[in-house]
Amino acid sequence: MSGAAVSATAAGPGRYARFARRYPPLVIAAAAFVAFALFVALFADWLAPYPYTAQDLANRLKPPAPLGGLPQYWLGTDQLGRDILSRLVHATRLSMLVAIIGTTTGAILGTLVGFIAAHYRGWVEEALMMLVDAQASMPFMLIALAVLAFFGNHLTLFILVMGVHGWEAYARLARGMVIAANTQGYAVAVRALGARPRTVYARHVLPNILSALIVQFTLFFPATILLESSLSFLGLGIQPPLTSLGQMLGSGRAHLLSAWWIAVAPGTMIFLTTLSISIAGDWLRDRLDPALRNR
Repeated sequence: MSGAAVSATAAGPGRYARFARRYPPLVIAAAAFVAFALFVALFADWLAPYPYTAQDLANRLKPPAPLGGLPQYWLGTDQLGRDILSRLVHATRLSMLVAIIGTTTGAILGTLVGFIAAHYRGWVEEALMMLVDAQASMPFMLIALAVLAFFGNHLTLFILVMGVHGWEAYARLARGMVIAANTQGYAVAVRALGARPRTVYARHVLPNILSALIVQFTLFFPATILLESSLSFLGLGIQPPLTSLGQMLGSGRAHLLSAWWIAVAPGTMIFLTTLSISIAGDWLRDRLDPALRNR
């Protein structure tokens, strides 16, 4: 075997090893599942075999087809004869929608508060940080329960409640990073050239701290899904006839012994989605962290 052939043979496994080290199989599997969940959410109307509210009372509590159920109901039916697969597809769409809008709202609100606190400093910073500390000192589940119980529950209010979740973490992160960025040479130079604060923050500071905010987003996204599932499980989240993963899980708790598949299907989807997003978020944090990027 020639020296060139030996070099090519040695380069192949090395290239694959570097790829596996850079993109571990677990991360690829997690990213694939997140993409699958987003695909299901986007095309729920086409993927669901039946309307998620359609009832077939003659076929109530049928087990999944692989366990002896009817072939047209692949994941079985619930207590009203509704197709579990169709409801799971639409529940995934609504849960992902609530989580995306809620997490994005919290990220924008918290980042804006952090920028304002870092820019004005003084009593403005102290007042805003007092609000942050007050928010962080109270369990958000109690706040959400009180708001939904007092003002009533509808989808818009529920999404707004989800948006308030976690904003204080973004505010603290943005404030600290903006204060540090303001002392860097590029920010000082641009400001010395006469750039307005809005230009400095939008064109120079924000792009430099965006990676940390994106990582924070990926870490809070599964927490928002779990919060929505918890509130819907308790009956204070998504209300019928709409369906979500938490609402499906709550409706199936009364049938855990006789029809376990009603709760197992949404519970599995919640577990796999939050786990996959957490794995992808941890990997993204390691890739964007300058101290870990070249390891």
